[in-house]
Formats: sequence, structure tokens, C-alpha cells
Amino acid sequence: MEVSIVGAGLVGCLLACFLARRGHTVTLYERRPDPREAGAERGRSINLAISERGVDALRRVGLDQAVLSAALPMPGRMMHAPDGTLSFQPYSADGRRAINSISRGDLNRTLLDAAAELPGLRLRFSHRLVGLDVDDGEMEFDTPEGRVTCRSPVVIGADGAFSAVRAALQVRPGFDFSQEFLDYGYKELSIPPADGGYAMDPGALHIWPRGRSMMIALPNPDRSFTCTLFWPKRDFADASRIADVFAAAYPDAHALMPGLEDDYRHNPVGHLVTIRCSPWQVRGANAVVALVGDAAHAIVPFYGQGANCGFEDCVELDRCLAETSDDFAAALPLFERRRKPNADTIAELALANFIEMRDKVASRVFLAQKRVEHGLERLLPGRYVSRYEMVSFSTVPYAEVQRRIARQRRWVAAVAGGCLLGAAVAARRVLRR
Repeated sequence: MEVSIVGAGLVGCLLACFLARRGHTVTLYERRPDPREAGAERGRSINLAISERGVDALRRVGLDQAVLSAALPMPGRMMHAPDGTLSFQPYSADGRRAINSISRGDLNRTLLDAAAELPGLRLRFSHRLVGLDVDDGEMEFDTPEGRVTCRSPVVIGADGAFSAVRAALQVRPGFDFSQEFLDYGYKELSIPPADGGYAMDPGALHIWPRGRSMMIALPNPDRSFTCTLFWPKRDFADASRIADVFAAAYPDAHALMPGLEDDYRHNPVGHLVTIRCSPWQVRGANAVVALVGDAAHAIVPFYGQGANCGFEDCVELDRCLAETSDDFAAALPLFERRRKPNADTIAELALANFIEMRDKVASRVFLAQKRVEHGLERLLPGRYVSRYEMVSFSTVPYAEVQRRIARQRRWVAAVAGGCLLGAAVAARRVLRR
């Protein structure tokens, strides 16, 4: 089958690899020039935290080792208090499991290289989709040579949160769509190497929680850190006092950021949006058009699951094609039925985790809760697993994670209630003596 994928970002490239390996003829269209030649856009490369769901998808196409060789494991998060005090919080009860920091640009280039090597897969850069006839799969692209028209029986939009493919579907009757912007934005900053080494511990995701705002930093193989500042949008307006603001709010980081003012002035402010839509696929007279990844379900980055969730889309669509003998008209509705509840769940978890990272991770109550949680995991291995561990270190469907957490809480509450009742009965017997 001839398949056109619009968007050669992370999900588009990985999906192209899955489909080409199934024997389909795949054309991958991208509005940007080839990033392997042009380089990454400044300030648009928030580091990714690739965890088990993403690794599992990469493993299925033989790319896990290539990707992880350029990644840095982070077994926990390092909290930076306003006075510079550091506290490390492991992600897992045994402290051994880790999420992996990797540059979005580096990962995209690795996936593009892998896609380019597959037979039956064509790459078309500098092709910006400007028109799509859903009924017959005819696409119009603006290119440096002028406008070109292509037709495909299967068109898949992997072109991000502001998808041009989705825009073509949105005008059709019965298509539901919503976008929810946070009143926060983000700006990329950097911490360079210090004396040839890392300026901070590279084995952690660093967080500066400050109540109404926060900054995070992830390590890079070149011994730098990519920082992301999350502030209310209105606070980004004034750049004149940025050095004073950082010296007061993030003093330990400020001392490590000689390029702060240049980064702040020249890197753009990014937007944080949650996209929900339905259906993810529409069957026209002579073609089927579908959405995957952020085009179908963009989420905010606060659970580190955006790319992982998109990669899991590729795994599920591959599974649905296997079950339907590569009939896209049958596989795509099945894919949506299975994936949409999970995408909706991780969207809500990501929004909730923003509050946790910004407001709670530095509180004593939160830390005490985490110690109790890890204690239960060690005491009841396999019976009690935290939400974070199930999301980050397993491939349990996101919606099932929520159901398991609810069952665990009921079980723990029942056990605790039984213990209290037993203690009360024992105490009453003692008092009667």
C-alpha cells in the first residue's frame, strides 16, 4: 500500500520505519528543510525524557541501542531550594530505574537516518502542506520550486499540535476539536560545561520549584544542560531585569549561566497546549486520512510522556495493521478505539503533574508521601506500584494505570482499616483485664 505521512518529526519518522518494515511504500513529507543539514531551530529543542514506552517502540525497529547510546540516564530528580540546598528524589523504590535525557534534534536526526536507509521510503523536505482533499487523498504542497500536487490512498498526519492535516479534517461535519492553552509559556536556556565537566550532577533531572513558576534542566552528552523556564506568559515581557530576577530566584543556576541574557533575549517563548479531537481518522471516497501523535492528542510536557506516548501510537498502529492484514480502513478505527482513552488519560496526568512539579515537590508533606509510597513498593513488591513507576517504567496502558491505582488504594485502605480494627479490639481486651 502507498502511504503518505505528513510531518517528519519524531513520530512521523518512527511510524515511517514501522510501515516500511511492513512492506508499504512510504513517502514522508516535511515542511522544514532537512534538519540533518539545516540544524535545529534555536530555542525549540526541549530535551526529551525517553522512558520505557519510548524505548519499547524503538526496540521493535532495532533503534533502541543507537538512541540510548546518545542518552543520559536520570534515576531521579534533584530539587534546588532558593538557598541552594539540594535534595535528591529517586524515581523508583530501588533507585535503579531511570528516564533518559536526549536532545530532540539528535533523536530526530537518528530516526531520519534510519528511515532513509529503508527500501520503499522516500523523504521530501521543504514541502509545506497547504491543501488536502480528504475524499481522494490529493495533497497540495508549497515547495521552493513552486506548488506541487500528490495523491495517496492513505494520508497520515504526524505534523504536530498545529497540524495542517487536522485542519483539513476540522471543517468536516461531526469533527470535534478543542485546544486548551496554559497561561504559562516556556523559554529554553542553557548551562555550559564548567572546567570541561558538568556544572551539576548529570544523573538527575534538576528542578527549581518556585510556587508560581519553575525551571528544569536536563544533561547533554557534551556536558552542558538544556534548561527550560516555565513562567506565566505575562512575566516574559520584561527582559531588562532578567539577571536580577535570576540572581534572586535561582541564585545557584544564575552563577552557572554566562549566556543567560543572550538566551533570554533571543530564544522564543513557546506555548503549552492540550489538544483533543475526534475522530482521529476519516474515510473518504477514495482515501483514508488519519492523525497520530501530537496531531491527534498534544499534551503538556510535565510527565515527560509526549514523545513516549507518540511512539506508543506507532506500536499500537503496527499491531492493529497486523491484526487486520494491513487493511488501513479497518486498522485505523481500531487504533483510535484503543488509543484515545489512553491519550485522554495521560493528558490529564500531565496537567496534574505540572502542579506537583511546580508547587509540591519541595514540600515536606509531599516528600513524606513519597517515602511511604516507596516503602509500600518495597514491602509489597508487585502488589503495590506507584503511578509514576507504572507510567514511566512499564507499558501498562495509561487508562489501566489509573484503574490499578484506584484498586491499590482501595486495597491499602482495607488493609489499614483491618489493622486499625485489630488494634482496637486488642486494646479493648487489654483494658478489660
